[in-house]
Amino acid sequence: MATVDELIQDAEKRMDASVEHTRTEFNTVRTGRASAALLDRVQIDYYGQQTPLKQLATINVPEPRMLTIQPFDPSSIKSIEKAILESDLGLTPSNDGKLVRLPMPQPTEERRKELVKVVRKIAEEGRIAVRNVRRDTVQHLKELTKGDVGKDDEHRAEERVQKLTDEHTKTIDDLLKHKEGEIMEV
Repeated sequence: MATVDELIQDAEKRMDASVEHTRTEFNTVRTGRASAALLDRVQIDYYGQQTPLKQLATINVPEPRMLTIQPFDPSSIKSIEKAILESDLGLTPSNDGKLVRLPMPQPTEERRKELVKVVRKIAEEGRIAVRNVRRDTVQHLKELTKGDVGKDDEHRAEERVQKLTDEHTKTIDDLLKHKEGEIMEV
């Protein structure tokens, strides 16, 4: 049977993973700058299989407002263009037969506000994940107290879990504030 400390360590690991996932998702949201991470969620229909773009091509950032995509298989260039057009990135690719160029236009005020809504939703999903970890851990602590852990120990452990939850939620809020600033920067 797990001890209180093991439960709390596990909770911390899972909360760290939630924060890290939120950070990764934030990187896929477009700001004014070009970043290869923007294309992490783009899936290409490659011979009937949904395949991540980064497995089919080399992605480079030759200048701050431009991405280039060099497919390993030149015949997949049309599917890559199609997948980017159908994604929620709002980018228009162009190709010269060997290379797909993705210019990054400066987002309009309206588009920036949409992107802020997107990152707020991602942040909320991260906070929910952290709270779910807290809920599971508290539930396990209650099961443990039915056995040999006293009520005082349970209460102290719940306070530690709550403190962890607050710290991780604050980290997500800080990441959100930073990302919103990045998006709204003109």
